Amino acid sequence: MVDPLALRLANTIRATSRGLTDAFGTPESTREWLVANAANIGVYLDLEAYLPTEAERAALVDLRQSVRALFAEYVAPHPPSSADATVLPPFPEALAAVNTAAAPALRLLEWDREGPRPEYRLVTKSDVDTVKAGLADATIEFFGGPQAAQIRVCPAPRCVRYFVKSHPRQEWCSVACGNRARAARHYAQHRDE
Repeated sequence: MVDPLALRLANTIRATSRGLTDAFGTPESTREWLVANAANIGVYLDLEAYLPTEAERAALVDLRQSVRALFAEYVAPHPPSSADATVLPPFPEALAAVNTAAAPALRLLEWDREGPRPEYRLVTKSDVDTVKAGLADATIEFFGGPQAAQIRVCPAPRCVRYFVKSHPRQEWCSVACGNRARAARHYAQHRDE
């Protein structure tokens, strides 16, 4: 099962053995992430040809941080991800930022011989506004849907990801995090002996 786009956006910050990595760390890595997720962004823009400027990359990072603030609010009173909990924008500002970014996205119902289908029309002034509108619309769709009720923060040591709990016994975002958590717990139990 593929994670929803809003969750993939929130998880562009990841913990590795070398520390935190950011898929939006450079304009080139930002474009790579956008191209890899182009089918789900729902915009009519050639993302392979789009290389964000440094200011546009920073605007996408700001949107990502607002989305992460929405995830942090949703999992409350449980603690948010440890990656950036202290630097997230306040919830009201984050919500306003996502709604503002989505404002140029109009979802219209098209109806032709093949039947009804939703179609997006974007009224934007720039490529980055188009991308932000697609990402913000996906975030609104996610939080308005049933999967949002299953959002969790991975409790594994050093993990900073959010995940959608897809099984009643699922505790971690991945098998690797589960193994790391069990190893840490085993080490802690035997260290005091």
